[in-house]
Amino acid sequence: MRRASYPWWVTDAVATPEETAPVPLLEPREGLPPVVADETALAATVAAFEAGTGPVAVDAERASGYRYGQRAYLIQLRRAGSGTALIDPIACPDLSALGEALADTEWVVHAATQDLPCLAEVGMRPKVLFDTELAGRIAGFPRVGLGPMTESVLGLSLAKEHSAVDWSTRPLPEPWLRYAALDVEVLVELRDALERELDGQGKLEWAREEFAAIAAAPRPAPRTDPWRRTSQLHKVRRRRQLAAVRELWLARDQAARDRDVSPGRVLSDAAIVNAALAMPLNAPALQAVQGFGPRVNRRQLDLWLAALQRAREIPENELPPATAPHDGPPPPRAWAEKDPLAAARLSGARAAVTALAEQHHLPAENLITPDLVRRVSWEPPVPADTDSVIAAFRRLGARKWQTEVIGAAVAKAFAEAKVAAPEA
Repeated sequence: MRRASYPWWVTDAVATPEETAPVPLLEPREGLPPVVADETALAATVAAFEAGTGPVAVDAERASGYRYGQRAYLIQLRRAGSGTALIDPIACPDLSALGEALADTEWVVHAATQDLPCLAEVGMRPKVLFDTELAGRIAGFPRVGLGPMTESVLGLSLAKEHSAVDWSTRPLPEPWLRYAALDVEVLVELRDALERELDGQGKLEWAREEFAAIAAAPRPAPRTDPWRRTSQLHKVRRRRQLAAVRELWLARDQAARDRDVSPGRVLSDAAIVNAALAMPLNAPALQAVQGFGPRVNRRQLDLWLAALQRAREIPENELPPATAPHDGPPPPRAWAEKDPLAAARLSGARAAVTALAEQHHLPAENLITPDLVRRVSWEPPVPADTDSVIAAFRRLGARKWQTEVIGAAVAKAFAEAKVAAPEA
């Protein structure tokens, strides 16, 4: 792919056509705009972006690892004719007017599934979307972060030293704001270059289907048993100890919510698992558990001890099950024993998907979701011909382009599995 020419604002150095090193992107082309933090400035921003032309680049900064939840603490936008805007969604929590002004505009977002939930919380929801990260995956780029994509496609480098800072800080330091503004500076140019690349590969309609599915997707339902995502939970075998993990996790979550801090800053996952395994009965015993120690104050110790006591008092028949409830097929490792033919179907389908993904130069998980392959392999249609396999994947939510690529190959894999293991 031909790199874009370098505009004047990216560097003080003079770039020659022979240079291949990425050129640093240092300053927003119109300078750093003031942060929009009141209703008057917001109204002016809405008018400016409504009057702009073409797609709008959108980004959001969260305070992951610092604050509770995934709310946005800064929102950045850029559009031709409108310039760049930096909006403080804490000072301006209702951005629905801006969302309405951009309702018929294509939004360009990098890794949209990460930012769309926090944007929706302030009233901003796209109808038309272009996800530059997903476009890079479908186009076959090996590295799809915004920095690597900007370098490989546009020949420009973005500094990322502020990517993990606490964006809830007020006032936000100027270097952070400059970093945030630059994240949307060339996002539309990146979008245009990726669209040309996808079109050249014959994948543009694939990408458009994916973008439309993301834009139309409902907000995800609350996760069932979120405490089961505790890291190192595999160490916990007994159901009473699982109950302790659950009670400690719930107590930590409420404390984090009350203090508006990241749960990991209240108590680590490792400490929860260690306490559940040890089940200490008193404060000195709990302080001896790794992850607690003498610096934990008495009020916190009492909180964790109360959680452990609740776990001890749960009746045997109300203890959490050893494995999470699910509505899909069993874990694949159990298939060979439960249903050898299904195991053969899954093995063949996975091999077919992997080969097709390599052929089309994109990750297998973007060609088709692995969970869908498992579900159709476990309960295939009858007969399992190409049309019925395609229909089965479509019922489960696969996109049209995905089923057109994999349908015949998966149907063939199912047929071969039946021939290879007719008695299974």
